Amino acid sequence: MVMHNIVKRLYFCYGHRLLDYDGKCSVPHGHNGVVEIELTRESLDRRGMVVDFGDVKKILQDFIDEQLDHRMLLRRDDPLVGALQSIGESPYLMDENPTAENIARLIFSAAKTRRLPVVAIRLWETHDAFAEYREAAP
Repeated sequence: MVMHNIVKRLYFCYGHRLLDYDGKCSVPHGHNGVVEIELTRESLDRRGMVVDFGDVKKILQDFIDEQLDHRMLLRRDDPLVGALQSIGESPYLMDENPTAENIARLIFSAAKTRRLPVVAIRLWETHDAFAEYREAAP
């Protein structure tokens, strides 16, 4: 089977910390994240594209900008949640630790919900480390 793949990169800044973790990531800190969205289709659309890069950016960048960019991503039970909310901040709350792995899965889910033919999301947390989320082939 022949498949056509594209990858689009998006950028955002976020803060987080990890609970139940012994290391530097247990304290609040930030990242300049790079998201790589890998999309695939067997056949190209009438324009000869998997999906227009501009469409991918608009569809997924809107989610990232509205929900994740310049926000603290915290586990729902993090004691920082109440403190931030008390000063008018609105952290993005997750049921699990906001690890690169879980953030990648979150963005994958957002892409799927928006009907993008996503096969993988890679979240580069630093210039030399990324987490990838992909669903197993059926």
